[in-house]
Amino acid sequence: MRPRTWVLVLAAVFAVLQLANVSGRDTPDSKNYLSYALSLGGAGKREAAAVTIDHYCAGRAAIAHRDQNVDVVRFHAPDPAPRVLRECREQEWRAVEAGLAAGQTGGHTVPFMSERFMRIFEVRPGYPLFLLPFVSLFGATWGLWAAGVVITCAGGVLAFLVLRTLSVPVPLALTGQVLFHVLPCGTTAMRPMTEGLLLALTLAALWGCALVLRGRATRAGTVLVCASLAALFTVKHSQALFLGLCLAAAGAAVAVRRRRKGLPAGRGVPALAAVGCAGMLGTVVLARLLHYPSVSESVQDLLTDHFAHPDRERPWAEFFQLQGNFWMEWLRRQLWEPLFVAALAAGVLGARRRPAFGAFLVAAACTGILNQAGHPDIAIWGDRLITLAWLLPVLGVPLLLEPAVRRLVVPAQGAPLEPVH
Repeated sequence: MRPRTWVLVLAAVFAVLQLANVSGRDTPDSKNYLSYALSLGGAGKREAAAVTIDHYCAGRAAIAHRDQNVDVVRFHAPDPAPRVLRECREQEWRAVEAGLAAGQTGGHTVPFMSERFMRIFEVRPGYPLFLLPFVSLFGATWGLWAAGVVITCAGGVLAFLVLRTLSVPVPLALTGQVLFHVLPCGTTAMRPMTEGLLLALTLAALWGCALVLRGRATRAGTVLVCASLAALFTVKHSQALFLGLCLAAAGAAVAVRRRRKGLPAGRGVPALAAVGCAGMLGTVVLARLLHYPSVSESVQDLLTDHFAHPDRERPWAEFFQLQGNFWMEWLRRQLWEPLFVAALAAGVLGARRRPAFGAFLVAAACTGILNQAGHPDIAIWGDRLITLAWLLPVLGVPLLLEPAVRRLVVPAQGAPLEPVH
């Protein structure tokens, strides 16, 4: 089969496998994004609340039912789903009614929590806009599932395209697509949260970097990186800031390295560094002009459990103390189960086979570390905040395996293999 056929087959297989979990993927934040999307579609506050609460609580009930089915003591007890569904609806409606009674009727999100907290989601229209056609056509449950499948499959395809742009053999490029699906980045991308779009847009930016570094489509690659940064701003502006910063640092590092070796920096590397700087500065300026929540507000949100407690008087001192505690515990857990650390190490070794692109790949992975550092909460499900770091093994492991595959694969009909750049 042709490579594109294999890509479509792998995407289709992944989509079919996701039918095993159509509901129950939501987090509490998913309610905010779904209600935002419904509001963009013209729903009023109560209509959006009703659809969102029914969907979210049905997922909670489904999880309770599945959990009890495998509970070694209570598997024969009455089904808890009806009770969980009823209690969840009552709890969520109490919060919404209290918010509406307090005058929280503005914006696009339903007031599931305080206005100060909901403001964080009001400045993230990108993901709700992406959800809008899916939930409009298929409803909340199947719409969110379909949106997750589309964005996760798109991430896998982008991983394939990045590796092919780097002249990696087709089997290894397909391996990158599979790795995106089976590693935690695929699982996280399927959840109705922003991480799926963040992963796809970051991969799109890396594809642009690969195009620029190959020198065959410098303008198209630069435009793709710019578009990715602009889209990231609408999804989660802090991620646009992190990626711009890291791309600028990678471009500067590659240019310095080439200069020390007496090699010309070329036009592409400075262009990528300039785009990164523009994205970083543009994010800071635009966020301030639009009065987006500040970094200090984000720290207060973290330390007060989403503003459930009074603001901290010395937030930064407590924040940095929490940073130290978090990373010590995080490292202890990673050493206990070192899959992530081993995958990162393999990704770094693979990235070294393409030094210029490898610098940008490591930079993109570092945005996951920065994202986690901005929210040092060890209780957040599945390490989803750091999930962007998994892009390093997704693209780096196929690069690491490339020499072995090139020695083993015999070109069809004596045709030469593609050169390594």
